[in-house]
Amino acid sequence: MTESALTRGQQAKAAMIAAAASPAIRLLCRTLRWQVEGAHHYDDVVRAGRQPILALWHGRILPGLYYLRGRGIVVITSRNFDGEWIARILARYGFGAARGSTSRGGARALVQLRKDLASGRPAAFTLDGPRGPARLAQPGAVWLSGATGHPLLPFHIESDRHWTLSSWDRTQIPKPFSRCAIVFGAPLQVPSSDAATIERMTRELEIALRTLEERAVRLVRLPAAMQ
Repeated sequence: MTESALTRGQQAKAAMIAAAASPAIRLLCRTLRWQVEGAHHYDDVVRAGRQPILALWHGRILPGLYYLRGRGIVVITSRNFDGEWIARILARYGFGAARGSTSRGGARALVQLRKDLASGRPAAFTLDGPRGPARLAQPGAVWLSGATGHPLLPFHIESDRHWTLSSWDRTQIPKPFSRCAIVFGAPLQVPSSDAATIERMTRELEIALRTLEERAVRLVRLPAAMQ
C-alpha cells in the first residue's frame, strides 16, 4: 500500500490517531527528568559543517521523539497506514519523514535522506526496525554515512521506571515522573560505501550502542545523589 493508495477514511483515521497520541506523549514526557551525557557530540558535528545521522534501537523511539523534537530531523517511515499516522505524529514534533521501509520503497527513502542531509537536515534511523531482529543493525544508516560523508551519531536512552511492551524490541514507555538517561556516543565516520566497509562499520556501530546502553543503565540505577 502506498501513500496514494490510502483511502480518505484511512487518512482521516491516521489524523485522529496523531491528534490523540501527540498531546498524550507530550503530557507524559513533560514529567520526565533527564540526565544527559555526550550532548556536545551533536553540536560538534553541526559546528564542523556536517549533519548527524542519529542511530538508536527501535525500542527507544518514544523518549527519543520528545528529547530530539524541533530539530528538523528526518526519519524513514513506512508507506502504509501505520507509517501515515506515525509521520503525522513526527510532524507535530518537528520531524520530517522520508517514506519507505526495508521491504518497500527503502531505496527511494535513502535518496530522499541524501537530499535532506545536503540541504542541512539531520537524519535518524531505528537500526533494527521496523521488524527486527532486535539489536541487530540493518546497514542503511551506515551506507548513508559512507555515501554522504556525514557521521553516524549513536545514542541510547534508559528510564528507571517504565512499562515494557511484550514485543520483539522490548519497547520502553517511561512512567510519569521517571528519570531518563540519554547517552550520546562519539561520532563514527564511515570512510566509504563499499560492501566490506559497510559490514565492518555496522558491527562497530552495534558495539558502540551496546556500550552506550550499559552506560545508560548504570546511570538510571545510581541514586541521584551519587551522579
